[in-house]
Amino acid sequence: MNYELLKKENNKVTISMKASVEDFNAAVKSAYTKERKRFNIPGFRKGKAPKSIIEKQYGEGVFYEEAINILLNEHYPKAIDELKLDVVDRPDVDIKEINMETGVELEAIVEVKPEFELDNYKGIEVEKVENPVTDEQLEEELKRVQDQNGRVITIEEGKVENGDTANINYAGFLGEEQFEGGTAEGHDLTIGSGQFIPGFEEELVGAEVGADVDVNVTFPEDYQAENLAGQPVVFKVKVNSISRKELPELDDEFAKDVSEFDTLDEYKADLKRIMVEQAENADKAAQRDKVIEAVSGLVDIEIPQGMIDMETDHMLRDFQMQLQYSGLQLDKYFELTGTTVEQLRAQMADDALTRVKTNLVIEKVKELENIEATEEDLNAEMEKYAEAQKQDIEQIKKMFEADNFEYIKNTIAIRKTVDFLVDNAKLK
Repeated sequence: MNYELLKKENNKVTISMKASVEDFNAAVKSAYTKERKRFNIPGFRKGKAPKSIIEKQYGEGVFYEEAINILLNEHYPKAIDELKLDVVDRPDVDIKEINMETGVELEAIVEVKPEFELDNYKGIEVEKVENPVTDEQLEEELKRVQDQNGRVITIEEGKVENGDTANINYAGFLGEEQFEGGTAEGHDLTIGSGQFIPGFEEELVGAEVGADVDVNVTFPEDYQAENLAGQPVVFKVKVNSISRKELPELDDEFAKDVSEFDTLDEYKADLKRIMVEQAENADKAAQRDKVIEAVSGLVDIEIPQGMIDMETDHMLRDFQMQLQYSGLQLDKYFELTGTTVEQLRAQMADDALTRVKTNLVIEKVKELENIEATEEDLNAEMEKYAEAQKQDIEQIKKMFEADNFEYIKNTIAIRKTVDFLVDNAKLK
């Protein structure tokens, strides 16, 4: 089969593929072998009728469509390879001619990766990302651990304080009438949570266990129940009990309970070390994103829709997997949110476009700088995989050797390319 690039417009190319009569006849015979079981011909067992008999009854071209598919499956990948095209979508194929004397001519129109020039990516100026850990942040983290290790106690005598959980009975009255939906018994309300309408929780601060309290509040003007919106009401509240979180003292005993250290100072020092390490990793990731964004901003690229659609497909699959990890199916998500898959894809489109452009730019730099994964890189990466998966490295090698390690090589090369851009950026 002969291949020819007829034209290229923007990101679409037109390919001519011509097959000889001999090639087409061979494809028709293959189509007959594949499809003959579909035909019931009187006088013949199913699937045993000769090709000429089937063609006589159903027409000479009965096997042409499948024959064309056979030719495409075999020769289209060869055409793409021979013409050195980087296609990004399925082709639209048009049958230009079927002639039993001259052969078959097909035309395929397909989208390819966009071509673009990229300059001045080395030494690009980018704002430096720095978020040092402050003493205030350390104290906040220490308080979080303290709160995490607190214990809830029941206050038998005392008054409601902000942060307490009050177990209450309540009944709401509009004027003299008790209104619907404003009554409950044994309700646990955390004071300061903002769970109830403004003013309700504040009115309970200072109330004693066992006390009856009249809470006077006004419903917001935009409250969903029209008969209560903007109306002053009274809640008759009974405070049944108070629960309060008792926090441990921040001392050496606390450090021993929550860590491997004997003193609070040692624990705080280690806590800060961890926070600094996390902050530095977050800064590095943010810095990489800023550099990539800046380099991507150097060029305008006309992105083929097929590439955007493909990336959106990947994002949708990732989103579906995240939902499944949370115990939710995609159909149920649409039902709960009142959205559709089309709306979700539309929401993802801009991010998909950004991702595709970013990937194209990184690939371009990789190509311009001849960045590749070395054998040493490959072995080190597989050792990481083996350690993370707790598997023997030979098992990891077998897992990746099916595609000649291309996936892992590309992952390494992409990472090295981003490292190259960051190392060569001017941070200000």
